[in-house]
Amino acid sequence: MDAFDDVRPAAEALDLLVGPVAAAVRDWHGSVPAEQLLYVDTDPERADTAVLVEHYGAGLLEQSANCVVVAAKRGGATTLAACLVLGHTRVDVNGVVRRHLGARKASFAPMDTALGATGMEFGGVTPIGLPADWPVLVDAAVADTPYVLIGSGRRRGKLIVPGKALAELPGATVLAGLGKTSPSGD
Repeated sequence: MDAFDDVRPAAEALDLLVGPVAAAVRDWHGSVPAEQLLYVDTDPERADTAVLVEHYGAGLLEQSANCVVVAAKRGGATTLAACLVLGHTRVDVNGVVRRHLGARKASFAPMDTALGATGMEFGGVTPIGLPADWPVLVDAAVADTPYVLIGSGRRRGKLIVPGKALAELPGATVLAGLGKTSPSGD
């Protein structure tokens, strides 16, 4: 994560985080000390992984992770869940996610539903600070990455977090094969 000039403990940047993310950082507990959660200020125009990697260096692709919100339906009930996969992979929504959540159908949640439920901005959704009852599905490759670059809840700024810490989030389940490479390689 040497690509960034301004890296500081996330606890020193609470005013730059959305409410739920700031609260989660402030109340952090687990085997990874809060001091290892870092914040880096980034241009909001570079929030998307492809643009970020293009600007800051291709090496970040292997260290970046995307968090997407999915809606899993079974009967009349819909469950929202977060899925965290490395930036060069895609969430296996119709396979791993659907089976794990026991859903008849799973799809990406509509953007306004995801943003309204998380209190976060488009392009900045992060698994840190999600509602306590949400399943958080973490790809095993993310959990095994020493440090992962993820959203901060806003388009401006990113968090750098040990993969191990993401695997210990409330509601987290580590799943092998959650992230898959598309056949075309993108």
